[in-house]
Amino acid sequence: MADSTPDDMANSRAPVIEHLKELRTRLIYSFAALMVAFLVSFYFADVIFNFLTAPLMDLWQDQSQRRMIFTAMHEKFFTDVKIAFFAAFCIAFPVLASQIWVFITPGLYRNEKKAFFPFLLMTPILFFLGASFVYYLVLPVAWEFFISFEQQAGAENLAIVLEPKVNEYLSLTMRLILAFGVCFELPVLLVLLVRAGLTDAQGLIHKRRYAILLAFVAAAILTPPDPMSQIGLAVPIILLYEVSILCAKLIERKAARADTT
Repeated sequence: MADSTPDDMANSRAPVIEHLKELRTRLIYSFAALMVAFLVSFYFADVIFNFLTAPLMDLWQDQSQRRMIFTAMHEKFFTDVKIAFFAAFCIAFPVLASQIWVFITPGLYRNEKKAFFPFLLMTPILFFLGASFVYYLVLPVAWEFFISFEQQAGAENLAIVLEPKVNEYLSLTMRLILAFGVCFELPVLLVLLVRAGLTDAQGLIHKRRYAILLAFVAAAILTPPDPMSQIGLAVPIILLYEVSILCAKLIERKAARADTT
């Protein structure tokens, strides 16, 4: 076999360099979008935090003496930073997704583009649905459950009153939002596995019992130790698994019709 000439080696390196330049451009655009979103979000950090505390405030609406506290000098500042990064990623996600799409599409065939684009589109939609589900349905129930452990002062007992720390409240709320948002991506992941030929509808059906078990295990790990939060996460995961089975069947039927034509 003939040795590679310097010209051949230079030509082989040229596409790699072009890809690296393109990747650098996409990363710069993504980073710029993230930083702009971060600065805007940091300016409105108090507004966002008040929005996140609204489920708790609704339970305390007739109790003006209620408050949240922070016990470290820097705690509120870093809480605002966390809020800004969290909100910035959500705001900038369309830009990040579009940069990923622009970077990978030149290497995809037309049918691959048609197959991949719906999944890229559904990812933020499903995450938003999961975040909305936990915010509007799960958080009010979970907070009411935890508040029920308060104790009124009496002749033989001291008062036990909930005064949440701002960083702990934010960490718990963000963890729940991320957990539900990511778990709602289950149909996207399973349908991609079906399209890749790594599983099929029958395989998903056979693994249903394990999926149900894993749903409750994941709910026990990702949510606070109250039954309503755990059930609130496990049940949607199971329903989304069933939706994934239906989507897998539709994909297989469509593929079968395409083979017969």
